Formats: sequence, C-alpha cells, structure tokens
Amino acid sequence: MEQVVSMQTGFPAGGKKRRGWARGVINVCLTLYALVTLYPLIWLFMSALKSNEEFHSRPFLLPTVWKWDNIVRAWKVSGMGLSLWNSTVVTVASLVLTLVIGALAAFVLSRFEFKWKPFFMGLFLLGMLIPIHSTLVPLFIIMKKIGLLNSYGALILPYVAFELPLAIFVIAAYLITIPKEIEEAALIDGTGYWGIFFKMMLPLSLPALSTVAILGFLRFWNDFAFALVFISKPALKTVPLSLSAFATGYMTDYELTMAALAIAVLPTIIVFLLFQEQIMKGMTAGAVKG
Repeated sequence: MEQVVSMQTGFPAGGKKRRGWARGVINVCLTLYALVTLYPLIWLFMSALKSNEEFHSRPFLLPTVWKWDNIVRAWKVSGMGLSLWNSTVVTVASLVLTLVIGALAAFVLSRFEFKWKPFFMGLFLLGMLIPIHSTLVPLFIIMKKIGLLNSYGALILPYVAFELPLAIFVIAAYLITIPKEIEEAALIDGTGYWGIFFKMMLPLSLPALSTVAILGFLRFWNDFAFALVFISKPALKTVPLSLSAFATGYMTDYELTMAALAIAVLPTIIVFLLFQEQIMKGMTAGAVKG
C-alpha cells in the first residue's frame, strides 16, 4: 500500500509522514510561543477587572466577580482623559517633526554626493550611542534657563532629538535601494528635487517611515523619565505620570492601577495593528532587495 501511495504522489510514504509530524510539531511550538507572548496582555486585562483581594489571592485565575466599574473609577481618579490628550499632542507633534526632518536628512545623505557626507552621517549616527538618561540633568538645566519646563516643548524637543539618529539610519538605508534611474528620469521630465522628494521618495519609502513611526510612537507614548523630570503641572501630565496616582509610599491600589494600565495600552495595540503590515515590509525590504 505504501508503495502505491509513493507511486501516486511521487514522494516516499515515510518521508511524507515525517513532514506531517514536523509540521505538526512546528505548529504546536508556534501556538505555545503565541500564548506565552500574549499571556501578559491577557493577564493585564484579566487583573483590571478584579478586586484587590482577588488580585493577591487568585493572581492567575479568572475573577469570580467581574468589576467593570474599575475602568470607570480608574479613568476618573487618574484624570485619564486629560492625560491621553497630553500624550496624544506630544506624541503626534514629535512623530511629525521626526518623520519630516528625518526624511529630509536621509534624502540628502542617501541621494547626493558631497565632501562632508561621511562626517555628517557619522555625526547623526553617533546620537544612537548616547545613553538617554545620562542627559536628564543637563537637559533640565537647559530647559530651566530657556523657560521650557512645564510645556509640551520640554518633551517634544528631546524626543525628536533622540529619535532622529534612528529615523535617519532606517530611512536612508531604504532610500539607497531605490534605483538612481527613477530620479534621473524625473529630472529630465522637469521635476525639481522638492518634487522628487514629496512625489516620489516619500511614497516609495512608506514602509521605512511606518517602521520609524511605530518605534517612535512606542518610545514617546511610554516615556516616564523625561515626563517625570520636565513636567510637574497636573494639567500637563502624560499617561505614564497619571498611572503613578495609584501608588503611594505605603501602598498600591492594584485594581485601579491595572485598570488604568489596560486603558493606557489600548492606543499602542491599535496603532500596532494598523501599521503591522507596513512594519513587516520595512523590516524585510533590505533583505529582499539586497
């Protein structure tokens, strides 16, 4: 019988069985990996609907009573509405500046030849080696002297400065893979460099821009250190700062903390789901074209 099957399929019957087993083992491993990866998120949402007693006594089990009012109370106590607005303003402004300045710098460094090009490229990339937290004290002194403390600018300017090296590196690496002939044809047709940049390079580099955008969004949205040092006005607190409202030096209200965390991670999940396809394209583009 195995010989008949082998003749019909063109493959040895034993080899087909081994491939089936191997595929099954791989699927099981991938399923386990997905569960391990997603479980912290599931645990967070599950804990957000528990009481403090259940959080301690049944930390890994489903709640016996689903406390949906935790979400409402966490929203009111932490002032989550205002915090979400502040985080959105800071994150969107930082992302727009990072993408515009990063794309312009990457366009010049990747498509033009000039004498100091290696120096400027190295200067920008040097910024990736600077530990961000080591700059908190000097930045605080500078912000205080120029009067930028307790303003959106106190967060936007450092965010853009520290994200630009990565943005330039990623976008320039992608723009280099675009053939020069496209640019030369556009110049012959009368398109200027600004037209080439806005009409050709930006649309073509959308995967790289999306990758930079999602990485920047995660950093800006979740930043705590800069917001803690540069912002002290309650009206300007961002989401990470508002989460600290549930913890004092003596105790932590875990049911409200978990509920507030569940609210805070939702925008991150939504943004990732919207841009996941572009992110994968940006990460694999170099490998495919190389």
